[in-house]
Amino acid sequence: MESNNVIGKNLEIFEVGPCENAYQMGFMIGQRFSKMIKSRLATDLILQNQLLPFAQTPKSQPLLQSLAITNKKKFPEYWDELLGTADGSGSPFLEIMLLNFRKEILPFVPQTTVDSKNDDDTNDDCSDILLVSDSMAVAAHNEDANVALVGHTYLIKGILSNGISFTAYTYAGELPSCAFGFNSLGMAFTLNSVPPTEEEIVAGAIGRNFVSRDLLEAQSIDDALKAHDDNSLCRGERAALLPKRSKSDFLSLLGNNKDAKYPIYMTGPLLYTLCTAVIDLDEQTFSIMEGNPKETEASFVFSMSSRQ
Repeated sequence: MESNNVIGKNLEIFEVGPCENAYQMGFMIGQRFSKMIKSRLATDLILQNQLLPFAQTPKSQPLLQSLAITNKKKFPEYWDELLGTADGSGSPFLEIMLLNFRKEILPFVPQTTVDSKNDDDTNDDCSDILLVSDSMAVAAHNEDANVALVGHTYLIKGILSNGISFTAYTYAGELPSCAFGFNSLGMAFTLNSVPPTEEEIVAGAIGRNFVSRDLLEAQSIDDALKAHDDNSLCRGERAALLPKRSKSDFLSLLGNNKDAKYPIYMTGPLLYTLCTAVIDLDEQTFSIMEGNPKETEASFVFSMSSRQ
């Protein structure tokens, strides 16, 4: 078992595995990024002002127990990985659990404080562009999130015991990945926030972080779709008006911030574009850009080919 890390601008990549078990992989990730994970736990207003106070109430216990039982039964290895992350970072498991299930728990948190809406992250939806034409096949993605996540993300390259490896952009303390990633079989994905309506919410169901963690080990499109199916407009209007003839056009679109109220590329005060990912199916590459994509070069360029 070997691990190493390489600095790329502000984003760090940590290689881990193959490990004896999932707990050990989580432990090593937690240990390596302990300081960053603890910093996020201490400064995340959604966790501190909403999730933790709710978790201390009797009303929360059936929901938390149901989430734990359901997800541990469906994905026992990923649950162990989460336990390892908490232990490795020296963080309370409850806080790590709340981070990973924040989208599943927040709809049940009573909105009792004046500032709760200011903390809410339900609008941290990302932007994607997909194009398949005679000249190119490209997917590009802006990773937009609450500003509290600035400086609290890293890349994980996990090497599994079956020889498959994955690379995933990871929020500190969370399972890889609620953002985007790919594996050595050429399977890649980006994730967007499409929250259910109030009537569709089911308490204690499978968490999105567990579904996306499973996608990293998908060996085919059918495999990935099964993982998804089992757990079953201003920006768009502006995007439709912008030219999209080349890869640089797409990057300019994702870097567009001319609309003061609804910019595609966001720089605060509440929401922030953490980075941009570009999947080029022709070149079989996965690139990550830090900063405005229309003004910067890629910080990382990974080959998605299993032959390299």
